[in-house]
Parts: sequence; C-alpha cells; structure tokens
Amino acid sequence: MIKKILIGLAIILLLGIGGIYLVLPPINVPMAVFQGGIQADESLLTKRISLPDGFRFNVFATGLPGARMMKITAQGDLLITTPSTGEVHLLFNDIDHDGAADGRKLILSGLNKPHGVELFQGWLYIAEINAVGRIRFDASTREVNGTYEHIVTNLPTEGRHWTRTVHAGPDGWLYVSIGSSCNACIEADPLRAAIIRVRPDGKDQELYASGLRNSVDFDWSPSDGALYATENGRDLLGDDFPPEELNQIESGGFYGWPYINGFGDPDPEHTTDNEEKLTNAIQPVHGFRPHNAPLGIHFLHSGHYRNDALVALHGSWNRRDKDGYKVVRLHWSAEGKITESDFMSGFLDNDDVIGRPADIAESASGEIFISDDFSGSIYRVVYKP
Repeated sequence: MIKKILIGLAIILLLGIGGIYLVLPPINVPMAVFQGGIQADESLLTKRISLPDGFRFNVFATGLPGARMMKITAQGDLLITTPSTGEVHLLFNDIDHDGAADGRKLILSGLNKPHGVELFQGWLYIAEINAVGRIRFDASTREVNGTYEHIVTNLPTEGRHWTRTVHAGPDGWLYVSIGSSCNACIEADPLRAAIIRVRPDGKDQELYASGLRNSVDFDWSPSDGALYATENGRDLLGDDFPPEELNQIESGGFYGWPYINGFGDPDPEHTTDNEEKLTNAIQPVHGFRPHNAPLGIHFLHSGHYRNDALVALHGSWNRRDKDGYKVVRLHWSAEGKITESDFMSGFLDNDDVIGRPADIAESASGEIFISDDFSGSIYRVVYKP
C-alpha cells in the first residue's frame, strides 16, 4: 500500500515539474510515510540548527515515534501524544537541570490516533480521530484515576485530515478543530473543515467557525484575547499557490474554503451563487509560504518574546523544492501588523530533512518545548544570553 502511494506522489511531483497539476481523489496517506527515525542526532542538529541570538537548545527527549501535541502540567511535566502508536506519554520535569527529561511514563494507550491534549479542571482531555475523551489526572502523583470516557462521539473519520485538536478556552468551553475530508470539495458534514465547541462534559455542542480547510492548531493571544488558528491551504494548484493562513477566529465566522483561497482568490474548481457568503468570508490576518503546513501555534506568556506567537511549519510534502521545516516567530506591532521571522531553522538543508516541527509548548519558567514527529523528539529551547 505504501509503495503504491509513494509511486502516486512521485507521479504528482513529476507532473508538477512540467507545469501540469492533476486533481486526484482524496487519499489517506499513512503517517509513517512522513516520519524519519525515532532518535534525534544531537551532533548533527547542533551543526545545523539556528536560533536567534541568546537562545540555546538541546534534545529534551527522543524515541517517541511521531511525537505531536504537548501540554505542560502543573508540576512542570510534559504530556505528549504519539498518534501513530495510539499513546499519551508523560515526560518528567528536569529537576536535575541537565536539560533532559528526568524520566517518562506511559499514561494512556490503545487510543485512536490521539492528537490534541488538554488539562482542564482536573481532567485530562484527548482528541482522537473519532471522539474526544477524558479521564481524571493528578499532576502531583502523575497518575490517571477512574475510567477513560468519550464525551464527544460524533467526529467524522472518513477521508483526509485525521488530526483533531482540543483546547480549553478562556470562556470555559472546549474547542475542537476538525479538518476537511478532501483537498477541495463541498462537504456534506458541517463538522468538517470547522472548529466546534462543547461544554467540559461534552454537552451543548455547537459549530463555532467554518470554511477552515485544515486548522490543525489554535491559541488565544494574551495581549488581546483573540483566538488565532493556523490553516493548511489546498494542494494541486502549483508550488507557489495558495498561501497557508493564520486566521483570527470569530464566533460564526466563515473563512472561505473551498470557494476562496488565501486573500480572496476564487477557487478554480469550486464556485457558489451565494454572493453574500463570499462577500462575508473572513480573510486571513497573515499568510505563510505555500505548502509550508503550519501546525502548532503558541503565544508566549513570558520571556524574551512575550506576547509573540511561535508557529511550527511542518514542511511541504508536494513541492518540487521542499520548503518550511522550521519554527517561525510572529510579532504584532502596535498598529496590528504581523511580521514573520525565523525562530528555529536548519531542519532542512538542500532538500535534506532532519526534522519536522509539529507543536510548541511553554513552561511556567519560560522554557520552550518543540516537538518533532520526524525524529520522534522534543527539543528544549531556553534564553541564556
């Protein structure tokens, strides 16, 4: 199966070189296709990785296949999901100050591609491909208690974009992002290409925002309280179109997909007679380079870049020349203008990939953690001028 998919991707790539882009039916690409090893090469990383002046990094943990989304506990430990193994792990806080996790523990297993992870009101929440579940979690003892139960069970599973992300909002609701089932199509299920929200017990589910092709992660700005979400734009329209997006999410907002790409560009395959819908479609507040695949976003609450956001650019899989594969910083000026700059780069060098950033987390002391699902690693970044 994997061999057939790789052959298909190669055909798309070769046709792209000739300037022809085919519209193919939706495919489910196995996660293993885009994973590297399960160990970080720290000596190679040290040679290649670049950070802003004053920042330093080290490998906090490795050997976590497909390491994805993270959450810091009240004790300073780090929860991490590994969707490809169906597990949630706990990495112990670095009490001995050697830069590495003091230990690790398997918290949950046997889950269905667990992706998003959240802690709220004594509960550990996990977003699986088909459901959101929760179980009691005691950060001080590092133990889960009771029975893991699904509180949201109607999440769609067919088609593409398997990730589900859950975060607790400042309003006390749980927000869940769900990607589209396809590259570009009219969805029959309103939960697709959307962000929904529910009460902490799973009740009162409502559609919060729509027209979001694949918003893998989202976060609230500490400076103005606004909700921002990354979005992966559609494929097969060339190497340099459309841009990936950062959207400011509003309740009831429609963000254009599949009728509009980027900053108001009509989709060549999908049109609608609903002029009001097109007119009211909310445009991005920032555009990333096409096919860079922005995943995790985190607004920093302390430290050198307080109130700025870090975004993990997972990297392209369908461009003639690879692009992305880094973490970028977004800075908001006093006038609201967003400036993007590299924060952690060097995972890509002349088409050679040694890492694919997936998520960002921040400890109470200002340590920054970056997950890499290519090498199965967590990097720790600190500011030490």
